[in-house]
Amino acid sequence: MQLLPQVVFALVVGLVGWMMVRRIRSIQQTIQLGRAEDLSDQPGLRWRTMLRIAFGQQRMFDRPLVGILHLLVYAGFLLINIEVLEIVLDGLLGTHRLFAPVLGGFYPFLIDFFEVLALGVLVACVLFLIRRDVRLVPRLQARQHRELKGWPVRDANIILITEIVLMVAILSMNATDSLLQERGQAHYPLVGDFIISQFLKPVFAGFSTGALLFIERVAWWFHILGIFAFAVYVTYSKHLHIFLAFPNTYFTRFQPQGTMDAMPSVTREVKLMLGTETDTGTPPEAGRFGAKDVMDLSWKNLMDAYSCTECGRCTAACPANLTGKKLSPRKIMMDTRDRLEDLGKNLQANGGKLKDDGKSLLGDYIQTEELRACTTCQACVQACPILINPLDIILQLRRYQAMEESNAPAAWNAMFQNVENNQAPWKFSPGDRFNWAEQL
Repeated sequence: MQLLPQVVFALVVGLVGWMMVRRIRSIQQTIQLGRAEDLSDQPGLRWRTMLRIAFGQQRMFDRPLVGILHLLVYAGFLLINIEVLEIVLDGLLGTHRLFAPVLGGFYPFLIDFFEVLALGVLVACVLFLIRRDVRLVPRLQARQHRELKGWPVRDANIILITEIVLMVAILSMNATDSLLQERGQAHYPLVGDFIISQFLKPVFAGFSTGALLFIERVAWWFHILGIFAFAVYVTYSKHLHIFLAFPNTYFTRFQPQGTMDAMPSVTREVKLMLGTETDTGTPPEAGRFGAKDVMDLSWKNLMDAYSCTECGRCTAACPANLTGKKLSPRKIMMDTRDRLEDLGKNLQANGGKLKDDGKSLLGDYIQTEELRACTTCQACVQACPILINPLDIILQLRRYQAMEESNAPAAWNAMFQNVENNQAPWKFSPGDRFNWAEQL
């Protein structure tokens, strides 16, 4: 019977590992539905960008208070989970505080550091809940942004409440552990009080030793099972950005702000028309002009969608959204991810083969009115904390409408015709282009 907890724990670890691998493969498979794009150049610059933006969270500190709170949660997630290694080994080996004899006097200091971080995470998450649910931040309110209604709000609250409960569990576990040490329980090595949990000891001091053992074990199991559940849940949540922020910033595009990619086949035709290039043989494959569905987007666009934090900084910066138009850059990313999720289920249901479901990103998820409102000002791109580019998706969907469906406003069509005939948006001969300067 003494081995039963270890066997149960090993089975839980195996189940969690299987669930995470299965989910990660599904995400990878859907991202690979996108077009190929080579983003392997300048590895040194890419590493520096990732360390500065994802690891260093540079853009979060545009708003210092929020940046500090987010750093607390982020550091807590990274560093407290070092303790999880000890807990996992204890669970598998049947030991308790396995690292205490190895680390000696450094061990209490390490646990004290983790407890300070745990308190910081707890306080930060409480403040984030208040910011969201007491309606202090307009960009986080579902009544003002339709894309947040329902699941997105619940998802954010589930994560924050879970983190609060997990931090309470680890502090309760340490407080009861300290009391059991004082009472001479053989399984609990004497390492002394811890810096934060010592203040919880009076809460549990009146309990019997048996009750303390029960509470400590429940807190231990709750904490580690909660972390396992959190790890699996995150892969279905907007908090997937915890992991994807790193590759997403590494594979960013190093283009000047405002650069719009041209299609090689179209560029060639324009150069032939202008006489700046001669016909040298077979033209490149044109393919589809623009994008109708996620398969027409780059894999980087799709990684952007999975990396989106739904923070709404892009939407809060969007002038079209601020003037009451339906465009929300955050919604563009969330709709793209929703389409990917539906296709992921499609792949799983059909043995890894994609079956036509009669839907597409354009029309079924993102509407024309949203795309038309974009002014291509780049405010959304500049605002994103992890270098996501909603504008690129908007432009590709709009390009498909204009070039494949001939679906553009009359004013746009007039401009396109003038560019084609006169090489300028204005309706006059190129030879008259500098007439305005004759009187200077």
